[in-house]
Amino acid sequence: MSWFRLLRSAAAPASGGLALAVLAGAGAAGAAVGLMAVSAWLISRAALHPPVLHLMVAIVAVRAFGLSRGVLRYVERLAGHDAALRVLGRLRARIFTRLAELAPAGLAGYRRADLARRLAADVDAVLDMLTRVVLPYAVATLVGLGSVVLVGAYSKPAGLALAAGILLVGMVVPILQARAGRRADGRLAPLRAELATGTTDLLHGLPDLLAYGATGPRLASLADTDARLRQAEQRSSAMAGVSAAVTTLATGLCLLVGLAAGAYAVRSGALDGELLAVVVLTPLAVFETVGGLPAAAQHFAAARASLRRLADVLATPARITTPTTPVEIPDGPHTLRLEAVDAAWTPGRTVLHNVDLDLPPGARVALVGPSGSGKSTVAALLVRFLDPTAGRVTLDGVDLRRIAPERVRRIVGYLPEDAYLFDTTIAANLRIARPGATDEQLRDALAEARLLDWVTTLPEGLETLVGEHGRELSGGQRRRLALARALLGGFEVLILDEPTEHLDDETAAALLDDLLAAAGNRTVLIITHRTDIAGRVDEVVDLTRPRIAVPA
Repeated sequence: MSWFRLLRSAAAPASGGLALAVLAGAGAAGAAVGLMAVSAWLISRAALHPPVLHLMVAIVAVRAFGLSRGVLRYVERLAGHDAALRVLGRLRARIFTRLAELAPAGLAGYRRADLARRLAADVDAVLDMLTRVVLPYAVATLVGLGSVVLVGAYSKPAGLALAAGILLVGMVVPILQARAGRRADGRLAPLRAELATGTTDLLHGLPDLLAYGATGPRLASLADTDARLRQAEQRSSAMAGVSAAVTTLATGLCLLVGLAAGAYAVRSGALDGELLAVVVLTPLAVFETVGGLPAAAQHFAAARASLRRLADVLATPARITTPTTPVEIPDGPHTLRLEAVDAAWTPGRTVLHNVDLDLPPGARVALVGPSGSGKSTVAALLVRFLDPTAGRVTLDGVDLRRIAPERVRRIVGYLPEDAYLFDTTIAANLRIARPGATDEQLRDALAEARLLDWVTTLPEGLETLVGEHGRELSGGQRRRLALARALLGGFEVLILDEPTEHLDDETAAALLDDLLAAAGNRTVLIITHRTDIAGRVDEVVDLTRPRIAVPA
């Protein structure tokens, strides 16, 4: 998808509001031109001391133009920003939805800080594209054409000079500016993303970097990125200064040409003397509108780069297929099966090869193997984070690729090794699994996870803040809270990925017993590298011998 198609599709629903903003903006700018022209005529005419009644129409027009200018400018800002913000909101939701469709396999080529910048700053660039580029150019085009016709009606040379000045400031200067600053402007968004990514990595890894005395190279790298970003911004700013100088020069030349042409027309009798001020002063008001176009062109270059980055996200191919006519799977006991499955996170780099796995209703199976053997990849296949490159994964005999991913994830729950806890309350973290859950249902889930007794001792109870990544909780408490959330989701199949990792043996054994007890009649797949799991499950599947199920 090109950046233009993305902008057009995003702005289409708000076309009415944008059109109103253009008309109001053209009306406000036109009122400014009219105010200047009529005021110039009024002053010139009044100098001849005519009867005051001869000036009444002009006096009323001056008042009307002055009042309408402010009102129309307000309408333009209101309608334009309302439409642009609606476009921005829809586009941000669209990007977030696409990220959800791609995650996690489709986002392997992106970094978190870069994605955050695309979702925030790059989407905000759409606001600049609409309010600082599209609207100014549309308004300047309408007002410029009308002004050239007005001035040309009194003096053709002055009208031609005004047209040339408008083209110079509105077209030639932006084109030259774009050519001179394309390299710098095209690098602004990537450099800002690189700086954001580096800063995020530095902050997240700061304890380790300090422990090893390795902050120096990281800070030097950030300083280098910041220097390159500053150079690109300075180049863009320099071009903005040149553009402002050319605009001022063009305005002055139009005034001089208008004065010379008007004076000649007055001497030859082709133009009334009181209209000379109209020919000379009208371009001043016109260039108030046209003079902002070079800056608009500069915003265009930066916004276009951001739109291209957003288009790249939307064009990223998904690693799972969504069926056009999904098969409906009824509620009830379910059987999951991997049949001669190959899988790869990166094309050409197979992680799993020819793996079979059966998960009948109510089964408790342990999946073991060394790090890197593909245990977590099996979990990703079962919850449709990833599709197999060969073989198939079935649910009740139906290939998962024929079932809507959302339906699969309502049946199969995944508790990853480092389940994410948001920086909010215990209750809010639990309600991610079931937004409408009552406090009593939350307590039931906590009781199943053997965490309710601890929560009841807290002064704030369910409203206790857990901190960023759950840092206010111990390792065991974090895992039990994540388990309670999984139990609250009502999944019929639970996949527990390394549930006892980083825990001492006693705590790990107690947690594992509680996990299996809380699971009840659910089907459970435990992914682990522990060797003492056999006595707690029905069978153990060793990924180093994928076709052999070892009886527990």
